[in-house]
Amino acid sequence: MRAGVFDSGVGGLTVVKSLVEAKLFDEIIYFGDTARVPYGIKDANTVLRYSLEALEFFNNFDVDVMIIACNTASAYALAELQKQANFPVYGVIEPGAMALEESGHNHDDPILVIGTDATINSKSYQTLLAKSGFTNIQAIATPLFVPLVEEEINKDTILTPVFEHYFSDVDSPKALILGCT
Repeated sequence: MRAGVFDSGVGGLTVVKSLVEAKLFDEIIYFGDTARVPYGIKDANTVLRYSLEALEFFNNFDVDVMIIACNTASAYALAELQKQANFPVYGVIEPGAMALEESGHNHDDPILVIGTDATINSKSYQTLLAKSGFTNIQAIATPLFVPLVEEEINKDTILTPVFEHYFSDVDSPKALILGCT
């Protein structure tokens, strides 16, 4: 069985790693759109167009399933990709919300969701978590993390001020959803 994994950059390789470890597929084809990363600052129509181009790419490889490892593309393009593909297409938002539900957290525990502007503005995580009964959800767009991760910058002199910028007013959450790989 052959899977296609699509991400706006290289963060989706963490999804590929999990798939390889689970031994679910004989072959995995990865499409990382590093030429146009990040998707999180783009409008919904642009994200959809790029995602449809990824679908066309996978159509050339006879994949059995497509996994969108990009939260932004999952938020804005999943439904259309599912309509147009001749194979199942899965995103990462619903499994992320399901994992929290299955983790045993109380529904009134403070939950923090971080991600790109587009992912947070889509309210995809917030909506799914609220439907599952979670009542204390805070969602914060953290766009500065994308270039830091992509550039593999991990120096405290840079990271500490960025963390303080985003999280100085955040109470300690009981769970954190990383809405961007």
